[in-house]
Amino acid sequence: MSDSYVKHVAEAALLASGRALTLAELQQVFDENTRPHTTELRAALDALARDYEQRGIELKETAAGFRIQVRRQFANEISRLWPERPPKYSRALLETLALIAYRQPITRAEIEAVRGVAVNPNILKTLLERNWIRVLGHRDVPGHPELLGTTREFLDYFGLKHLEDLPPLAELTSLGDSNVQLALSDMAESDPAIPLPQMPLAEEELTEDDAAPAGSQVTGELVAGSQLLSS
Repeated sequence: MSDSYVKHVAEAALLASGRALTLAELQQVFDENTRPHTTELRAALDALARDYEQRGIELKETAAGFRIQVRRQFANEISRLWPERPPKYSRALLETLALIAYRQPITRAEIEAVRGVAVNPNILKTLLERNWIRVLGHRDVPGHPELLGTTREFLDYFGLKHLEDLPPLAELTSLGDSNVQLALSDMAESDPAIPLPQMPLAEEELTEDDAAPAGSQVTGELVAGSQLLSS
């Protein structure tokens, strides 16, 4: 089994899946008798990443695994394929999300203490529905308030592998200053790289149920990469 074969199969699997795949999931694509070792598969992925260095797409490893995506600098141009671009999330939501990301585990009261205003319940509802945050536990104080933290989906959306990959955020106590630009907000404003849509297999005919209509999840995932979706 050649190195190029492993690379080509991995590339085809990532394109066809339309989502991030772990090393274990990629290994399952191969026949049991020809299944590459983890080291061999990772080497093939490294070679694939080098192949993409001068192209408009890239291989990205996030918390959810490996995915092929449009490079961030071209997200604005690609988004014109879908002219109806949804509005961005509010600054209040991004500030709340940033505080949870950088200070987790954190309670709602602690978020309000830093921001100086009450947290709109709809903000937390939206973040929970997007599966960007979750309840990690409860603070051992009167009332036992919920402790909030981010999820793997949050990391994957922003193209991060670990929380340590978050950009530095200076002086969280200055969030009330309208001149402060949050690092997390800056990431959203700079059009995060967008995953490629799911590719049908060659010479296979899609059924009506398989086809993705306009405004479907496939289209939504592409637009979501270039601009944060509104609730």
